[in-house]
Amino acid sequence: MSLTVRGALEGHNGWVTSIAVPEPNQSSDVNNTLISCARDRTVMQWDLAARSDDPFEYGRASRGLRGHSHYVQDVCVSRDGQFALSGSWDRSLRLWDLNYGKTEKVFSGHRNDVLSVAFSPDNRQIVSGSRDRSIRLWNTVGECKCVIDETSYQFPHTDWVSSVQFSPNPHNPVVVSGSWDKTIKIWNISKSFNLQATLVGHTGYINNVTISPDGTLCASGGKDGTVMLWDLNEEKHLYSLDGGDIINQLAFSPNRFWLAAGTDEGVRIFDLQAKRVETTLDKNSDVEFHPTDEHINPGCTSLAWSNDGNVLYAGYTDGLIRVWAVGGSNF
Repeated sequence: MSLTVRGALEGHNGWVTSIAVPEPNQSSDVNNTLISCARDRTVMQWDLAARSDDPFEYGRASRGLRGHSHYVQDVCVSRDGQFALSGSWDRSLRLWDLNYGKTEKVFSGHRNDVLSVAFSPDNRQIVSGSRDRSIRLWNTVGECKCVIDETSYQFPHTDWVSSVQFSPNPHNPVVVSGSWDKTIKIWNISKSFNLQATLVGHTGYINNVTISPDGTLCASGGKDGTVMLWDLNEEKHLYSLDGGDIINQLAFSPNRFWLAAGTDEGVRIFDLQAKRVETTLDKNSDVEFHPTDEHINPGCTSLAWSNDGNVLYAGYTDGLIRVWAVGGSNF
């Protein structure tokens, strides 16, 4: 099944580093909202229902959230869609009230750039990873409850912590972290954040780890261009896929056995059952892929699926978020 570009969101003035889609709820405003962040130091709220006569415009920026003093590297949204959490190279995290467009809380403590942030499934905890090689666990009022670093009795990462994720599986309450030390670590948060396992296999630094919607699988990727699939319950490697280039971001589809990989060359969609590439998205995929310069092939630096799995949002180094539709999806 193919994907076709249906438009773009234009407003960022730098690499789009992260995209977050709120879960659907009774508020139509939330259901038509997308959150992104970029190297232009902003977190952006998008109104997907606001469109002009330009057929390439998929939505409009409704609000820019400003406060970070350096690149904003990662963003996620609370389950109720009322708050966003961002991590920045200014060494801080910010909790944003999306109703009022203001900072609710600043989280300080990291000694270097914050590279990854995540809400727990119940929105009561926050985890962050940093270039200071540490993982920090916070509550939502900004209190740091746990630090895993070189001073810990645990076995911390020995290089940048590039990606952290909570598992959505209530029967296996873990945090998964990926690092430039080429390892993935599984932390049991029900037992004082104890190290549960270290997964080894990558030959280059890891940029991203992501967890399947049911919490059973983890996918990882980075410098070596290999997507590795892991069984989180048995804590073992399952198989690998060729990403074709440096992997920046990974995203499981919510309704198909697909995995999207954002690379320096574009996007690859893998069929995980067939263990093969389903489709490749780059400047040759559609005549409108890059309306300003057909000679540039921007790298994909961020990905997010819509909740129904029919739309893929991809952020690029040229500042655009391109919107891809699966097959004959209508929206």
